[in-house]
This record gives sequence, C-alpha cells and structure tokens, in this order.
Amino acid sequence: MKLTTTIRATALSVTAAALSLGAAAQSGEQIAFFTKNQTNPFFQVVRLGADNAAKQMGASITHYIPNKPDSIPEQLSQIDDVIIKKPSAVVFTPVDYKAMGAGVQKINAAGIPVVNVTDRSEAGKFVAFVGASDYELGLVTGRYLLKTLGGKGGVVILEGVKGSLVSADRVRGFNDALKEFPQVKLLASQPGNFQRLQGLQVMENLMQTHPQIDGVMAANDAMGTGAIEALEGANRKSLVVGINGTKEAVDAVKAGKMLASGDYNGYLQGCVSTMLAIRELRKLPVPKEVVFKAGVIDKSNYQASDVPVDKRSCPKWEDAIKG
Repeated sequence: MKLTTTIRATALSVTAAALSLGAAAQSGEQIAFFTKNQTNPFFQVVRLGADNAAKQMGASITHYIPNKPDSIPEQLSQIDDVIIKKPSAVVFTPVDYKAMGAGVQKINAAGIPVVNVTDRSEAGKFVAFVGASDYELGLVTGRYLLKTLGGKGGVVILEGVKGSLVSADRVRGFNDALKEFPQVKLLASQPGNFQRLQGLQVMENLMQTHPQIDGVMAANDAMGTGAIEALEGANRKSLVVGINGTKEAVDAVKAGKMLASGDYNGYLQGCVSTMLAIRELRKLPVPKEVVFKAGVIDKSNYQASDVPVDKRSCPKWEDAIKG
C-alpha cells in the first residue's frame, strides 16, 4: 500500500500516517511531493513547509511517503502511480541517490518537471536543486563541538545509513573538523542509521568500551537525542551535537541537554522547493540551485527556531532565496 497524503490549497494539515484526503484543489497547480520516510522528524518539517507554500500560492500538494523507511521498491511504485496521475510538477527527495535515478528518468520521459530537494539525485533532469551542503553542516557543527571542548578530549561519531550520500558528506565534514584539532582523539565512528533507538543502542555499546567520552558528533538529531538518552541512563556526561535543527533538538538545546544542532533549514527547503516548482509552472524566473548557508543552532540563538512549525509561514520568494 502506498502512503499518500493530499493537502488542499485551502488547507488541511498534513499527517504522515494519513491516506489520500481526496481530489486535488479545484484550481491551481498540482504538486506531487516525495520524501524518504515517516520516521525522521526532519522530513515532517519539510512536508509542512511544502504545505504552507502550496497554500500560500493557491496550489494543491500530494505527499508520497514509503511505509517502510527509505524503501526503494515503494518509491519506484509511487513514481509509477504519479506518472499515471500526471501532476503539474514533482518535488523529489530520492530514498537512494543512486538507485532512484531511473525513476526520475521515467518522470522526465513523462514530461513532468521535477525539482530535486534535500538529497541530490545522481541521475535525471531537474528544474533545480534546493538544499544545503551536508559537508559544510558536518564541518561547522563538528568544529563548534571541538572548539567548545577546548581542542582536547575524546569523541565519537554516530554515522547515518552506510552508503547514504548525506551521511558520507556529514561524516566527512566531522572528520575534516577533527583535522583542525590534532589533540582531539576520535575514539570510534559507527552507524546509527539516522534512527533515535539505534543511536541510543550504539551509544550504550560505545560507553561500555570507552570509560570517558567527551563529545558526540551525531549525523542527525534523532541519533543525537538517542545518545543523550543513553548518557542519562548511565549517569554520564558528554557534549552532544546533532544536525537538522528539528524541534526535538531545539528543545534539547533549550534544556541544556544538547550543545548544538546544525541548521538544515528543513522548513525552508519545503517552502522553497514547492515555490520554485510552482514558479517554474507559471513561467517565472527560478535559479538552477538554492543552497542554504550552513549554520549552528545553540543556546545563544535557538529562539528563532523555537517557533512551532504549524505557526510558521513561508517567507517571500526574494527573501527565501537569499540564503
């Protein structure tokens, strides 16, 4: 069963578990929006940004989300479904940047314009890419942790899914940050598959091996919060950073439990990718690429991110693409 969520332009709020809410809006463009899973809070925020943009611009949006996280067969099946339904445009996050190239090419062959968001696809033709540099996020977030440690101590890295370009780039950024601090020792680097529970379990295992861990660099917030839970359970302390700037991370930063989170601008990615697709359909100018600047959310600036997502609105186009 394909999980599909339809959001009317006049607007019902999206829930990841919902099935289709009905036909598309009576007027306006119809956008098919693909994300990787229901489990990562980051993509929940991306979808809400997309919904807001569609509502503001008078379009309708249908979400395609695999029931099984990051399922290649499910996303391929959903692509076939979308091609039959022939929406005005597609906004696409591939569940696998290599494997989904053939799927994108099928959308291309059907004559449906595609905007690539968040994870770059290796193949296919796109109107534009909207996202952030995972390498830069890893670099600035890792650097922030290591500076806070005073350039000394032992740290661990919680990687994402093996073979994932996002994980590889973020971990590469972490490792390059480590090169700037030669007195910091990398104790271990292990995958937690971007999941909170696996981040917790990996951290528990690492604590058994290493009696002192001064810092944790998690490739996403979910694993970071899992590591914090493991540390609290063992009555141990380490400085923890994550990436994505999700609500759970902002709450943890606010509570003093997480040092910082790399700001992946998920809501803005959802807004801008949807706005760009609609602007392309309306023959308005669009850039070929929008890459948001890497930044860090910490106790000094979290307030700007501490606004409920359902109370945010997408910025004006000119303001949105400045970043």
